[in-house]
Amino acid sequence: NILLNLYDEGRYVNYRQQMEKLRGEFDALPAEQWTENLYWNWLYSLRPLLESKGEGYPTFMQSQAWEDKDLHTFLGSWAELRHDTILYAKQSYTLKATGMMPEPEQSLGYVEPQPAVFARLAALTRQMRVGLDSRGLLNDEYRDKLERMESLLISLKTMAQKELRGETLSDEEYDTIHNIGGILEGLTTFAPQVQDQIESETDERMAIIADVHTDTNSAQVLEEGVGDAFIIYAIVPIEGRTMIAQGGVFSYYEFIQPMSDRLTDEAWQATSPKPARPPWTESFIIE
Repeated sequence: NILLNLYDEGRYVNYRQQMEKLRGEFDALPAEQWTENLYWNWLYSLRPLLESKGEGYPTFMQSQAWEDKDLHTFLGSWAELRHDTILYAKQSYTLKATGMMPEPEQSLGYVEPQPAVFARLAALTRQMRVGLDSRGLLNDEYRDKLERMESLLISLKTMAQKELRGETLSDEEYDTIHNIGGILEGLTTFAPQVQDQIESETDERMAIIADVHTDTNSAQVLEEGVGDAFIIYAIVPIEGRTMIAQGGVFSYYEFIQPMSDRLTDEAWQATSPKPARPPWTESFIIE
């Protein structure tokens, strides 16, 4: 238990009892409540990342290091969620390219086999599309991109299921993995007249920051940040062979900052070096 064993949160009076009470409340929530809006559904989509992977999953996913990596991914995505909803979510308080690159040789690929996550993200995307469309808030471009995103997520779910069953992916599926960068770029790039209104130079960077808790007693805030992507290497089974796969993962940071100096995205992106990462990430991050 990271909170108790690493951060020693149990030193606070009644911490364990209150934590168990909170866990019980969340565990008792029905799926209908988890999916009642986009914010809750986002968290619901990520919850399978917190489940231990046992028999039936690749060996590399059954390690403590991978569990820590999945927690790292969950927290990175949660930090983005808080960042994107910071004007609406109530914060907790303690009272008081221009040229064409040569086409690389086609290679095999691998999707992290998390079919439940991909399925829930597809449902989240569909909920967003249907909800916005019913309110007359979607134009043809937005609708098309959300439909394509949903289709992509369903395809990734299918690939993940095939990998868990030990089945070979099709050439079309390998093409999707091979071109995933361009596919995602196409889904997040809009017409110039729209792009200029919704995106700044800062938004083009992955790194974002949000202060999620304020302690008025110490005049400090808890900052949750995402940095630039890290490269990850995993030994994976592909078509009966063991291979080393390379991919990208979140980089996640949590640290205390003076309340009078809450960081903006611009300030966070300019921060160098970045603060130390949580110590539990040492199980899978090597520098």
